[in-house]
Amino acid sequence: MQPAHPAKSATPGRATDVKTFATAVLLTFGVGVLMMDGWALMDSGFGAFLGLVAGGFGIYWWRSIQGKVFPRELSTKSVVILTVINIVLVLLLLLQVS
Repeated sequence: MQPAHPAKSATPGRATDVKTFATAVLLTFGVGVLMMDGWALMDSGFGAFLGLVAGGFGIYWWRSIQGKVFPRELSTKSVVILTVINIVLVLLLLLQVS
């Protein structure tokens, strides 16, 4: 007699690793863009510092929602939302510079 469902592997697949890597890249990039947004908005290093503080709060917020900063099991929806936030931050920076 064979089991009705084949046993699943306990190790996550490559897609999970890609999502975790993308999250790390997007969070780092987002904090950097926030610093540049602050610099462009206030035209000083203090604006960059405020952007860094805002990025720290953003990462703290991300951790409070996900449970960890880089969770092993992450939904695709979370990565897409993080990508959209980064795109909006870059567009804000481009609007400030031009």
